[in-house]
Amino acid sequence: MTFEQEWAELRAAAAERTAMQIDSVPAEGGGGSGGGKDLVVHRDDLGAIGNDAYDLLGRLGKEGDIARVSTFDAATALTNGNFVSGSAVLKVHDFWQTHLKTLLDSCAQISNHLDYSKARHAKDEAKVEGDLTRISVLTEYMK
Repeated sequence: MTFEQEWAELRAAAAERTAMQIDSVPAEGGGGSGGGKDLVVHRDDLGAIGNDAYDLLGRLGKEGDIARVSTFDAATALTNGNFVSGSAVLKVHDFWQTHLKTLLDSCAQISNHLDYSKARHAKDEAKVEGDLTRISVLTEYMK
């Protein structure tokens, strides 16, 4: 099986798993009307994933750029030596740089988003707890 075939199968399987359902409830009982919660956020999980994304960003920034200079130098040397493969190596160099930047941006966005979500969830939780504390105090006065 070629990479393209395998990639197409993986994309199709992912699309099936995430297909939007309109006017229906998922078979496993989601949808908010059951006994379960619609949204559950565990700050520890968010922090761990955000930390992993940040670590990946750092490693990828260093290790993903190791071959850039030597690849560019090889492309230049091949082109100067009148080898047709010089332009192909330069295309590989440019392709890698483009996709590396995209991947770095994605890791940064994931890390930042999870850090934001974790902080926002903590603020929301504190607000809800504060609101409930005031209500419980009023309830005690009304007894």
